[in-house]
Amino acid sequence: MSKAPATGKFTRGAISGLALVHAGFNHLGHKARQLTRDEEDKLAAQEQHEAELGRILFRALNQLKGTALKVSQLLSMEADFLPVGIRRELAKGCYQVTPLNRAHIHKVFTREFGVAPDAVFAHFEANSFAAASLGQVHRATLSDGTKVAVKVQYPGIASSIGSDIRMLQGILHALALASDLIPRKELIDRVMHEIEHKLAEELDYEHEAEQLRWFNTFIWLPGVVIPQVMAAQSSRRVLTMQYLEGVHLDAWLATNPTQAQRDHFGQLLYDWFWHCVLVLGRIHADPHPGNFLFMDDGRLGLLDFGCTKHISPEFCQAMAQAWSALLDEPSDDNYAQVRAAYLSLGVISPDLCLTDFIDQLIPAITPIVNWQLEPFRHKEFNFSNKSGYPSPDLGHTKTLMNIAAGFHEDLPYFDRAFLGLMHMLKKLGATVVTGNPWVRNENNLPRSTNI
Repeated sequence: MSKAPATGKFTRGAISGLALVHAGFNHLGHKARQLTRDEEDKLAAQEQHEAELGRILFRALNQLKGTALKVSQLLSMEADFLPVGIRRELAKGCYQVTPLNRAHIHKVFTREFGVAPDAVFAHFEANSFAAASLGQVHRATLSDGTKVAVKVQYPGIASSIGSDIRMLQGILHALALASDLIPRKELIDRVMHEIEHKLAEELDYEHEAEQLRWFNTFIWLPGVVIPQVMAAQSSRRVLTMQYLEGVHLDAWLATNPTQAQRDHFGQLLYDWFWHCVLVLGRIHADPHPGNFLFMDDGRLGLLDFGCTKHISPEFCQAMAQAWSALLDEPSDDNYAQVRAAYLSLGVISPDLCLTDFIDQLIPAITPIVNWQLEPFRHKEFNFSNKSGYPSPDLGHTKTLMNIAAGFHEDLPYFDRAFLGLMHMLKKLGATVVTGNPWVRNENNLPRSTNI
């Protein structure tokens, strides 16, 4: 029988305490063994150590489930925050989810509406057809025959946000002592505070309903469809939406689509991202492939608007300045433009002079920057040829951790959405026209027809 997330304070504290003990013993053993290894063996051992720390952290999060498991998913996508070995283990949170049983579903409905699901809908399927870390989705039918999707939140999950975040901060602080590749306390605390704020929004289904209505009102991009909200059957913990007929990415690829179909959906995904950034000034910040539906009529369905983020014009201007300068030939003037942009984003301290910026930071960020800008060096880009995300370099990672002063509040959400976009386009193998008014170079002119 499925279980709800563990909510007892003592139980959750014991789980985190055990994780800290395991991390501490693992760290001591790793340090002792490193004394007898040569440099090449030390690097391989460091990667194994990170993976083991990731497994320790994930085991704790998976036992806690609820918001803790959602944090596991979010941290796995923070490419510039945690080492790849840890993130790879945390990514398991995207796939390991236990569904709720019928009794828990009835408990949520009774609390929200005072009646069971069968009294709210003409028909309600007790077994969910989709699940996530914070809730699960059921098919249902309204009295007028309208097919709907009903997202039901796990009971008791909202009450554990604050304690889970504090506990996870403690675990990360302890892991930072076990690895010099984990950021210092101030940056950990800032990232976790931002995650706590966005989790509170995601757990408020009335807020998600507002976001769905907002995007439906202001989006004008052809080919994109967002489900309508059914207000009478929705509440703070239950969200009822128009049911969209379509399949997710892997199922759609299994139908062996033509290259033209791949290109069509790839362009829609690409245009949707930049339409959000440049036109709407607000992004859908959860890039999981399960949040996109490929529909038979060629439209792209968008799901799960619990995590959205306003993108400020100041952030867009700074990022455009940095990326445009980095697309040009390397020069002190261009690097000065990048440094100025990073200063305005709060990424570096004003104490980092241009010479040190060029000599220390530029070599450390170059592999990631080249990966980000690769599609923009061409008028059209075949994402089948997209290079893999650069493997971490121990020296570069240490440099970034030592120099980084912080981050702009929009940056993690932009990076997460962009990273998800790149991965989906590569999996699609789509050829996409990449021009846009934001990133410019001689090969990449703005394309005003779509964006």
